Amino acid sequence: MKHFVLEPRMRSSVGGAFYPTGYSMVMFPSAEDADRIGHRLIEKGMSGDEVYLLPADTVLAEITPTVKMSEDPLPSAGTDAATVRAFTQLARDGHTGLLVRTKDGAQAEQLMELVRTVPYSIAQRYRLLVIEDL
Repeated sequence: MKHFVLEPRMRSSVGGAFYPTGYSMVMFPSAEDADRIGHRLIEKGMSGDEVYLLPADTVLAEITPTVKMSEDPLPSAGTDAATVRAFTQLARDGHTGLLVRTKDGAQAEQLMELVRTVPYSIAQRYRLLVIEDL
């Protein structure tokens, strides 16, 4: 698995929130489950360069700052800011993220077949102009 560093291409061009088009983000209550699923994806043929493990502190340091975290946020045209806030709350509760390249629906479903074998908190697929619940 690859070490996560937020790249400019992983941000929305409008507002700059975390928006990694072509990836899916899954959060797990257990860091061990997130790590195990990431390794199983690689064992099943996915490139290790397309799988990122994001411990809670990485989510808070890299992803959270991409949106303003105020008590009364301004409305957003999309759900990108709300999704980042959900990831942030889960990270504050100690959840671990797994960011996986999912170029199409078939890859997203393959990911979810493995994810559904363990407890997970949230799974979102980032497509062009759409954040899809998985």
